[in-house]
Amino acid sequence: MGETIFVGGGGEAYGVGQSLLLKYGNRHGLIAGATGTGKTVTLQVLAEGFSAEGVPVFMADVKGDLSGLGAAGSTSQKLHDSFMKRAATIGLDLQYRSFPVTFWDMFGEKGHPIRATVAEMGPLLLSRLLELSEPQEGVLNVAFRLADEEKLPLLDLKDLQALLAFVAEHATEISGRFGLVSPTSVGAIQRRLLVLENQGAAEMFGEPALDLADLMRCDGNGAGMINILAAEKLMNSPRLYATFLLWLLSELFENLPEVGDPDKPKLVFFFDEAHLLFADAPKALVAKVEQVARLIRSKGVGVYFITQNPADVPEMILGQLGNRVQHALRAFTAKDQKDLKLASETYRPNPRFAIEDAIRDVGTGEAVTSFLEAKGIPGVAERTLVRPPSSQLGPIDPALRAQLIAASPMGAKYNTVVDRDSAYERLRIRAEHAAQEANAAETQSQQQADQAESEFRNARRYDGGSAGRTTSATPKKANSSRSDSIGETFAKSFARSLGSKTGQAVIRGVLGSLFRSR
Repeated sequence: MGETIFVGGGGEAYGVGQSLLLKYGNRHGLIAGATGTGKTVTLQVLAEGFSAEGVPVFMADVKGDLSGLGAAGSTSQKLHDSFMKRAATIGLDLQYRSFPVTFWDMFGEKGHPIRATVAEMGPLLLSRLLELSEPQEGVLNVAFRLADEEKLPLLDLKDLQALLAFVAEHATEISGRFGLVSPTSVGAIQRRLLVLENQGAAEMFGEPALDLADLMRCDGNGAGMINILAAEKLMNSPRLYATFLLWLLSELFENLPEVGDPDKPKLVFFFDEAHLLFADAPKALVAKVEQVARLIRSKGVGVYFITQNPADVPEMILGQLGNRVQHALRAFTAKDQKDLKLASETYRPNPRFAIEDAIRDVGTGEAVTSFLEAKGIPGVAERTLVRPPSSQLGPIDPALRAQLIAASPMGAKYNTVVDRDSAYERLRIRAEHAAQEANAAETQSQQQADQAESEFRNARRYDGGSAGRTTSATPKKANSSRSDSIGETFAKSFARSLGSKTGQAVIRGVLGSLFRSR
């Protein structure tokens, strides 16, 4: 075990070693440069260096090239002669070797499924993912608050969809407690969730959720595990890609304990295509990233942003990145020249050359580097020839990849989805109970109505003949019959009169006369 990671050779004739101090590996870094200038190889070299020193690594493989870390380089590879020549120039004894890798894939196709629960993602990141307006984000926050109060676990998308349906159904009551909850806003969120589901994001949410400890493992020889997230398909949804990686960073920040200044990082996190994180990002999200970048180093985590132009990273965050590898920047337009000038101004000057010229002129596989020195002071900028990788350059054979995935212990833990009792199931039970109670109430109401109707009909047919005293049977029958006939006629007339205003007025007059006569 050493104290440095050899990155390449600088100085005159590239004979002076340029190394990253392991103890400052958690002070974050930047790998920048135009397309085709060698950023991916630099990323591979740094990952190898950290792994060899027992530091676990997490990275997203946006082009499929980084899977080569799982196989040793070969003398038969196309660039072998070029690599050996470069190694001799910078004084490196190049030994080909493979590194321990674990493949992850949100869609479960090229690696073990990697998931988060909806509750872990939280309303801020979900709002960013769904591109919600401020009122819609407010409704989503209300939904999360309601889930907490009602003990409704939010694990997967169907849980969130069920909760939103519940919110829409009880919008009036909920608005009285939390402020206006518009059914229109709820509907807009539901439609955005449908779009997200159509993009395949349903696989991202659920259980078993990722255990952060599984990203921070070493193999039996003490080498740090290199966790590679297959992102070729994920990059078709750039916002989903950026939000997921930011969630992972946030989880590391919130759950890992403080460790101060360790001798080496506990984990190094490479954030490729970092410009996607900040493109059209609201201020609250940028502030969140800044907070994580500023404080996560005390948790022993180093974050390295990979992007084409340093200007893609906000200035407040750029200032936190102490270890830098700047590949060539093109300067064909006025804006390009301005960006080039700004990039050069962030380096400690070297009297041997103009940094702006060096950044423009360095060739493929070459870079302007600056690494933190003793006491965390930025090193003088140096024109550096980056070392060749020990692992295979380019993707590995699919059969070997499948073999490595099958041999990983992570498969037994994550390959099978677990769907436990959560908001969807609990709200469904509530709905079933409410339906049963409504049916019971309706049945009872119908029975009461039927009974009232039956009593009314019986009252209309009651003749009272058997209950009264009789002195002469024949006259009584005649009178009773006549009385019944008159009563039925009056009842029918009375019922018809109720349907007209004139009839109602007549009835009121008759009843008034009766009461006055009494």
